Amino acid sequence: MIAEDSVLLREGLVGLLERFGHTVPAAVGDGPSLVGAVVEHGPDVVIADVRMPPGFTDEGLRAVRELQRLRPTPAVVVLSQYIEQTFAEELLAGRSGAGTGYLLKDRVGDVAEFMASVGRVADGGTVVDPEVVRQLLTRRRDPLNRLTPRERQVLALMAEGRSNAAVARALVVSEAAVAKHIASILQKLDLPPAPDDHRRVRAVLAYLGA
Repeated sequence: MIAEDSVLLREGLVGLLERFGHTVPAAVGDGPSLVGAVVEHGPDVVIADVRMPPGFTDEGLRAVRELQRLRPTPAVVVLSQYIEQTFAEELLAGRSGAGTGYLLKDRVGDVAEFMASVGRVADGGTVVDPEVVRQLLTRRRDPLNRLTPRERQVLALMAEGRSNAAVARALVVSEAAVAKHIASILQKLDLPPAPDDHRRVRAVLAYLGA
């Protein structure tokens, strides 16, 4: 099953897969149509773009999350024009025993490599583009990359020496929300409570060091 909004790439994938002996019961151009087609046809492997109509944000990924809740769960190969680190992490975190792949669209140009990747995913394996792996490893080495944009804002204001009340006023949120963000920041930066450490100061130092 294929979900790709580009007609040329979609038809090209259909022709390529059929040339290698596979059957493609349906090829669609958006996420909701993909879910319906999978339920109807029950394919072994789904190849889906990350960004599809109507919003061209994460429609493909959201459709894949729905597919990962189906039983039996089809193997999934996600194609992306660019490296979407957050999307890749969500896809891999949601694995439910079925094969999973995250490939850049450039890899489709290497027919042998692409078909080998589809085969490994169909057999239950995991295939991730080497460049995606490199960036994911780099991201994980920097704990600040674990923070959400809002948590980064809170930490930046903390680095300016602002109190929780001042941070709340600057971001137009409640102090309770600020305290919740700070607790999350400390957890993500691996700063557990310790009698000899001021965790807030250590969090700020980590921010300034980065």
